[in-house]
Amino acid sequence: MSQSQRGAVEFRAVRKNYGAFTAIPQLDLRIEPGELVTLLGPSGCGKTTTLRMLAGLETPTEGAILIGGQDVTRLPPNRRDVTMVFQSYALFPHMSVAQNVAYGLESGGMSRAMAAEAAAQGLALVGLDGLGARLPSELSGGQQQRVAVARALVLEPQVLLLDEPLSNLDARLRRRVRTEIRELQQRLGFTAVYVTHDQDEALAVSDRIIVMKDGRIAQDGAPHELYEYPASEFIADFIGEANVVEGRVLRVERGRAQVDLAGQRVELPARGAIEGPVKLALRPNAFVLVDAAEGADAGTGGADAAIPGRVLSSAYLGDHAEYEFDTPLGRLFVVDASGGSLRGTGQTVGLRLAGRGLALIS
Repeated sequence: MSQSQRGAVEFRAVRKNYGAFTAIPQLDLRIEPGELVTLLGPSGCGKTTTLRMLAGLETPTEGAILIGGQDVTRLPPNRRDVTMVFQSYALFPHMSVAQNVAYGLESGGMSRAMAAEAAAQGLALVGLDGLGARLPSELSGGQQQRVAVARALVLEPQVLLLDEPLSNLDARLRRRVRTEIRELQQRLGFTAVYVTHDQDEALAVSDRIIVMKDGRIAQDGAPHELYEYPASEFIADFIGEANVVEGRVLRVERGRAQVDLAGQRVELPARGAIEGPVKLALRPNAFVLVDAAEGADAGTGGADAAIPGRVLSSAYLGDHAEYEFDTPLGRLFVVDASGGSLRGTGQTVGLRLAGRGLALIS
């Protein structure tokens, strides 16, 4: 195996059946060395099955899996040079933190002294130096998760697998630990495959996100690509929130589409669209709220036009306000972070497109 290939992962025409049920119809995927790739999707989409096949806990029905250029399809987990961080942490409660981290090394034949030294280095790596003598029960949930990461990293695997690693933590701790995992991965440069159903988590930690649906890849790309340019209504709704509305493509020229949206004209990447009806995804932050009088100019289609909207509900959330509006486009969910006064139910305002957060979808 060349050093440049270490940590590369490939799925080649992989299929997985459970009896008559096909969980993964066909999966072709490559992960480059040093990438952190997140498998994201709703329950039953195939992301955990994919991770388990990579770990050797499930065997593909057809196809091949390669790690570092080596075909590992039929190899047992202990011969794949991967380690997994589980949702439950899976720490031994009767062992100290240091003993937990050293366990895999000693089981692999390393001397106790060398394993202890490596465990101390691993704990220092994740910011837990000095806590090796404690029991897992004496640590917080976030610290226990970092112990699980340290235990995996000291084995120096080609690929680190993380299966819903933050789901047992509260929201604030999740944010902190996901940042720590991302910083550690970037600093050490290891390949990581991360499974989650949490969209914010995926956006925050990933080099690439692979959204799965019904065992297939629905879209694969960098976080900003999936958020700004969702390929379908499913992606638009799953990655963040989106209002899916109807518009009309007036013309397509040099890869750009002129679109009429309730009387307001916008120009967007055409993405294969042709003249006629089209669907658009509008993010909640795609609008600027303006005075009601400006909404009356929507029919002109000018640069200053705005779409009229009547407030159906509003909520103040500190740094932003959330609204639902009744508009010519239908019911819209809008986030306003301008800091202006809260608009009351029944009030009419203008919704001007902010020039971001909208895309044509298939």
